Amino acid sequence: MANVIEGVKYTKEHEWVKIDGDTAVEGLTDYAQSELSDIVMVELPAVGKQVKKGDAIGTIEAVKAVSDLYAGLSGEVIDVNDKVVAEPALINKDPYGGGWLYKVKVADPKEARELLSPEQYKELIEKH
Repeated sequence: MANVIEGVKYTKEHEWVKIDGDTAVEGLTDYAQSELSDIVMVELPAVGKQVKKGDAIGTIEAVKAVSDLYAGLSGEVIDVNDKVVAEPALINKDPYGGGWLYKVKVADPKEARELLSPEQYKELIEKH
């Protein structure tokens, strides 16, 4: 069973979002990294890019498949994790810690209400 942690929200596209004030850190869930298997390349949005909730904003390439990365919330990208670009396997090793992907200055905090709670996300992945 995939690790689903408390204190973060989830998207139906298997990303996690940790909101702290007007900033959100986003990453790939443990379930997603385990389904993808060995991640070999990550393409992240540029710092300063405006992203819209639900839009494809990057790519994650694994041995098995290439997958789009979707914005969990709308806003401006204010930081990216260069470590995962250099060492994509960090996402496999530590998806909720060192494997975070990028940070967004949140444009509309109300969008967070549409994200899934840990319990809702567990229900979603149990159906797969």
